[in-house]
Amino acid sequence: MSRPHQHAEQPSGASEAGPAAPPPRDAVTDLVRWAAFSVVLVPVVLLYCGTSFAGAAGTALGLAAVTGVCRLLLRRSERVAGRPSGAHRAVPAGRRHRAGPPAHRGGRHTGKNTPVD
Repeated sequence: MSRPHQHAEQPSGASEAGPAAPPPRDAVTDLVRWAAFSVVLVPVVLLYCGTSFAGAAGTALGLAAVTGVCRLLLRRSERVAGRPSGAHRAVPAGRRHRAGPPAHRGGRHTGKNTPVD
């Protein structure tokens, strides 16, 4: 009578490399950190080059907005990529495809096996 193999569970944070292995780096977090650095650095450089304070502040706000939107989109794409392949998102009621053959749009329609001039 054989028993199935029972694997000892590793404590959280421990890996096969050992408990002293650093946690994996998050690419999105690194990217957002560099973007935040540029949000601060670019206006400072603009002020140094003689741009008005209002122009530098507007640039900082624009960069911060773009950085925030990019962060949201990157996190969303990570969540979608992490789903199992069989998981489909729900289609809103008004956007379902019709059953049957696809609709033909435009072009010349001829009869069943008739030659086209």
